[in-house]
Amino acid sequence: MICRRITYKVNPGTLNDFNHFFHSYIYPNYLSHGAKLIGRWVNDNKDEVMEVWNYHSMGHYEQVETLIRNSELNKMANEKRTETGDLYIDRNEDFLSSTAAYHVPRHIVSVSGYITNDAGEVLLVRNFHRSDTMEMPGGQVEEGETLEEAVHREIFEETGVKVHLHGITGIYQNMTAGVTSVVFRGTYTSGEPRPAANETSEVSFTELNRENIHHYITREQFRSRTLDAMNANYLPYETFKVKPYELLSRYEAKKQYC
Repeated sequence: MICRRITYKVNPGTLNDFNHFFHSYIYPNYLSHGAKLIGRWVNDNKDEVMEVWNYHSMGHYEQVETLIRNSELNKMANEKRTETGDLYIDRNEDFLSSTAAYHVPRHIVSVSGYITNDAGEVLLVRNFHRSDTMEMPGGQVEEGETLEEAVHREIFEETGVKVHLHGITGIYQNMTAGVTSVVFRGTYTSGEPRPAANETSEVSFTELNRENIHHYITREQFRSRTLDAMNANYLPYETFKVKPYELLSRYEAKKQYC
């Protein structure tokens, strides 16, 4: 395993434009060709952005780079840079290898929410780095968060909406990306739906059913979990601590929707 560190020097006034460019062109292109983003950070002065990518080997890195250079999305990115001018002042990169047996965890847990309003419409978002499809709002669980806390936070960050959760409708494991996704079902409680800067380009409550879902959700893996949530069988789930044992919350198994 190797890591590739890329550091960009940017004008603080163009940071939002640079972030938008990253999420629209760079991130989806790297992910689709097999690279994995470990993290992305900006300094306090907002003039330096660092990202770290993970590859299986140097050969894997070279293969990914070849695929990216020949991709249609890379062509679009180059055209966009020509239109907008310099998005960064300087760019440097180097490679890092592990000094011990420790490796970056290879599994990620994510959450998403099938959220309906009083009219039965479903809350959907369009992400910048997956602009070809709508999907349920959600994202990665952060360290120290329960699944419930994560789905509340992610939905609010992406859409501005607060929700009430009923339970878990399914668990899905992406073996390619090393991501396990947990889907909750819930209902809208408050907030005005709105896109989030550099994250979602579109947010709306949509009349969704089995007949029209493919018009909105074009990726099969997202469509499958959404259809499962439409006719939910809730799974038992509980959050707890130990030493001493403390039950924090629990959802019972039940079938609510037919």
